[in-house]
Amino acid sequence: MTITLQTSSIHKQSTITITGSKSESNRLLLLQALYPQLSIDNVSNSDDSKVMKHALTTSNHHIDIHHAGTAMRFLTAYFAVQEGREVVLTGSQRMKERPIEILVEALNQLGADIDYLEAKGCPPLRVKGKILADHKVKLKANVSSQYISALLLIAPKLKNGIKFTLEGKITSVPYINMTLDLLHQIGATTSFVGQVITVQPITQAPKPKVLTVESDWSSASYFYSIVALSDIGTKITLSSYKPNSLQGDSVLEKMYQEFGVETTFKDNSITLKKATQNNNPKTFDLSNAPDIAQTIAVTCLGLGLECNLSGLHTLKIKETDRLVALKNEIEKFGAQIEITDHSLHLYQSKNIQSNRSVATYNDHRMAMAFAPMALKTSLQIEDAGVVSKSYPDFWTDLKSLGFQIKE
Repeated sequence: MTITLQTSSIHKQSTITITGSKSESNRLLLLQALYPQLSIDNVSNSDDSKVMKHALTTSNHHIDIHHAGTAMRFLTAYFAVQEGREVVLTGSQRMKERPIEILVEALNQLGADIDYLEAKGCPPLRVKGKILADHKVKLKANVSSQYISALLLIAPKLKNGIKFTLEGKITSVPYINMTLDLLHQIGATTSFVGQVITVQPITQAPKPKVLTVESDWSSASYFYSIVALSDIGTKITLSSYKPNSLQGDSVLEKMYQEFGVETTFKDNSITLKKATQNNNPKTFDLSNAPDIAQTIAVTCLGLGLECNLSGLHTLKIKETDRLVALKNEIEKFGAQIEITDHSLHLYQSKNIQSNRSVATYNDHRMAMAFAPMALKTSLQIEDAGVVSKSYPDFWTDLKSLGFQIKE
């Protein structure tokens, strides 16, 4: 489905309710599968979380997780400790190209039994569950934090817990801290000092407890972009959010101050207000929040601003190579952009080409990141339904703001 988006301006004041964080939901769904006495409120309604929940509750031998990279990584670890059960984990063609060897090698260090069924280092995998008695593992620290979190989530179930030694600069620390915080909430004893992470085994079942998922900050990023591209005085209120968030993308609050967007917390909601216009070049290190790179790049495109984004090395192994995809689509609007394996430099551009068609590459964030450009020019979004991966209600919510959307 290709849609046409356009609007000259949005409503001066709007309110949107955003579903629970995909990152928190998927972690808690796995912990709930390990400890059924846990209950979860405000679970994400994203495709990824639905796939995760189904995989954790099915009795099927063959489990297809489609495009859900987080689910592939978390489930590989989960099924490795399901003693006596054997499963095959597979996914889309793109999933079969995405590397998972680092995680498999780490699990094998702990004693897991995992085989590749096609290309070495990539899904599909055959996972034979067993008791993992070893507890020491070494891992390169500059890899996707999802590998680390996958291992941490099963750590309380391991006979001797886990002791991680991370080698090199650690990537996406907030996501590691999110996982450790959720483990702490269910009663696990954890430690993260320097390059070493330890998790002690949980020897007694956690007491029944309800854990509430905060709304998704990655989804909030698109509304930050919309406000940044809108007239001064425009406000959007989003719920449910808290100032002491576990999510790495909550750095949006500080980063978008650079675009003149103020954030106010009140009653579990945030209000975004366009207060000023700041046209200075933008420079951000997104090592700890790579998922908002596309949003920030398109905000700068829409405002005609120069920007330098670094810390983007994990974007090449996402739903698509997001750096190449960004370059391809931004150039359609007439802007000049340079990329490396880990950075992006967008040059200042005052003349935006109108009525462009944006390819989305099976990547939900490409569709949503480019949508705010409709405030500057009419555009088409190809395969617009891809947003269901993380935010099924996205186009409906944009209509409520005043965007005109036609199929």
